Amino acid sequence: MFQQHDPVGSWSGQFASPLSQGYHAQPQAIVPPALPQAALPVVAGRRSGALLVWVIGVLAVVLVGLVAYFLQFLGTEASVIGMFLALLPLAGVLLAVRLVDRWEPEPRALMGLAFAGGAIGAVGLTLLVDLGLALVLDPASFARSETFTAVVQAPIVEEFFKGLGVFLVLVLARRHFDGPIDGIVYGALIGAGFAFTENIQYFAVSLIEGGAAQTGATFFVRGILSPFAHVMFTSVTGYALGLAARRGASASAALGPGLVGFAGAVALHAFWNGSAVFGDFFGLYLTVQVPLFIAFIVGVLLLRREEARITSARLGDYAAAGWFTREEVRMLATPPGRRAGLAWARTLPGNRVPIMKTFIRDATRLAAARQRAITGRDPGAAATERELLARTAHARAALFAR
Repeated sequence: MFQQHDPVGSWSGQFASPLSQGYHAQPQAIVPPALPQAALPVVAGRRSGALLVWVIGVLAVVLVGLVAYFLQFLGTEASVIGMFLALLPLAGVLLAVRLVDRWEPEPRALMGLAFAGGAIGAVGLTLLVDLGLALVLDPASFARSETFTAVVQAPIVEEFFKGLGVFLVLVLARRHFDGPIDGIVYGALIGAGFAFTENIQYFAVSLIEGGAAQTGATFFVRGILSPFAHVMFTSVTGYALGLAARRGASASAALGPGLVGFAGAVALHAFWNGSAVFGDFFGLYLTVQVPLFIAFIVGVLLLRREEARITSARLGDYAAAGWFTREEVRMLATPPGRRAGLAWARTLPGNRVPIMKTFIRDATRLAAARQRAITGRDPGAAATERELLARTAHARAALFAR
């Protein structure tokens, strides 16, 4: 916290479970491979247009404002020390996000944009709202009290702007937003960015007001006990948007489920802040927050397993058409198979591990493209499919070359 129509029910008849995959369109029949293969093409990216330019421009302007804010109110020395301390929990969070994202890695540029959206955009807009409320509300009113600000205002305002960031990723990069795991990854990155900038302020203020002792206590609570708090909150919104995307919803149709996820994020955030204001923070941390975090991890693991199942099923379609063998599908679509494939690539003449990694990555993207074609949410899936088929064929040939 800085100083300062039923969308789900309408799907219930179409899907057997929250993880089920609906079929909304008839994809093209898979054409058997023709040999020799064409030269390796480069997968064309889509231009995001004026909206992306506006997003980057706004982030640049807000960044200038944030730097001025920190230097003016916290000073250079405290801000630099706060930033250094904030980098420590951030490193652990980004490592965890990378592990979650390993199955089908998202584009690095898009991941960087998501992080910047949390660290700059969501923080800056939250500060503006806090300033606006401070100007229009009576300082003696309950709406400006620490309790109301922590338990009501902060969860709603912060989760709104963080959730807006996840929604913008969905709008800007629809083809890279394939399902719940992608939503969790982008939500986690936005949450991590927000927490990073917020921690700079908290650590700097603690240093100014209470020296090393107070800074150490603040770091223990925010850097050791709760580095994943904002990550978990915003991941709930990301999960809801990702589930809508997987079921073929357009960006506008995903707004309803996104609002449901936003409500869940606000509830978790309010409960977290409320445990510090009203109750025994450490008692609730051990009895409620830790179990919630464990449940979150288990949920992510289950979603990762579902991603692997979808990859196996879609690559099985291509195996039936002759593009892969069944053994290759097992190698490409299971964690043990991937490890075995990389180990085998190390035994080949020359360094062919990079080729195997490319083969695995493009095959996974190929499976995702076909899934998008099946659910009818990507008109360009057929072109992407042709390009990725050529790329996987090229990588496969390079692996077996003498």
